[in-house]
Amino acid sequence: MGENLTELLEPLASQFRALNLPEALTHWGHPFFMSIVMFAMGGYGAYAGWKGRILTATDPKTAIESKSEHRKIMPAMFAFMAFGATGGVLSLVIQKHAVMSSPHFLTATLLLTFLTINSLISFTGFGGNKPELRKVHAYFGSGILVLMVVHAMMGLRLGLSI
Repeated sequence: MGENLTELLEPLASQFRALNLPEALTHWGHPFFMSIVMFAMGGYGAYAGWKGRILTATDPKTAIESKSEHRKIMPAMFAFMAFGATGGVLSLVIQKHAVMSSPHFLTATLLLTFLTINSLISFTGFGGNKPELRKVHAYFGSGILVLMVVHAMMGLRLGLSI
């Protein structure tokens, strides 16, 4: 399957190679930009979600504002993560490295899958505003952030090995 993906992306990768971009850009561009998405957007989005959750009983107005921020930033983070994964795969093809052969690819797949599941929990209105599903969403989302850190470490390891 990885070979098929490489064959599919090779025409585009060869066009990028022809641009003679600096090696540092093709090698470290994906991790640089994705770390911003994961840690700045993901970190702030998680903070806003938890702040809204914690302040619901004591400061409803601030809680509503925080939950609103969470709802604004997390879909954008998800979109950037999906596009970033595509860019990461293309970067590997440009560098003529096996696409699906690393733990980083596995953690990326898990992240996108888990983010999709957590998004679906939210998009269902938490199953009719069920407190249990809100709790699952919050804790599952926090677990996803931990996986993001593991993913970043796997990516650094991959980047240093190429």
